[in-house]
Amino acid sequence: MFYQPEHFKTPESALVREVIRAQPLATILSIRDGELDVSHAPLLVSERGDGIVLLGHVARANAHWQHWRATGETSGVRARVTAIFHGPNAYVSPSWYVDPQSVPTWNYVVVHAHGTVAITHDSADKEKILKALIDAHDPPYRAHWSEVLSEEFRERQKAAIVGFEIAVDRIEAKFKLSQNRPAADRERVATALAAGKGNDRAVAEWMQRVAQPAP
Repeated sequence: MFYQPEHFKTPESALVREVIRAQPLATILSIRDGELDVSHAPLLVSERGDGIVLLGHVARANAHWQHWRATGETSGVRARVTAIFHGPNAYVSPSWYVDPQSVPTWNYVVVHAHGTVAITHDSADKEKILKALIDAHDPPYRAHWSEVLSEEFRERQKAAIVGFEIAVDRIEAKFKLSQNRPAADRERVATALAAGKGNDRAVAEWMQRVAQPAP
């Protein structure tokens, strides 16, 4: 179960997609024989009808994908997985609140994408996944991949990976950005974080965009 207070939920699918694209390295989880399998891989979000599909690959030496294959072979039902995308996060000091009777907390943005996974060993399928990832993260390398690397080398590299897609059927997005605090506290937290570095500033920006007044 995922603890999700109402005031931290976001129904805006565009914001969810933004987090996935900005923070593509996902933690991928599935259950095998009562144990948790965990992998980390950059995933690419692709629109499919009214929903989304997440594309990626793992090393062939990674046993995680073998469970996905075995599940489909034995039951005809695709394995279920969860991909977690971690957005920016930051410590929130109680010294920033108006009321001194306060405790520390942490603000963060996270997206949980649940769905079923299908694997592929087909070279052409893996070529499409790799090119899509290259186009998203390193466009200048596209010509190098296609024109500089030999076909033999490319095929050898593709043989060392297993491609997959996750058909997402449920998303849980938690944007914990001080929405449960009074307006004065939210303003003070955002101001303090905006004066910080890296993640702190990113959290402050998200607060300005989505934090709503407390009831």
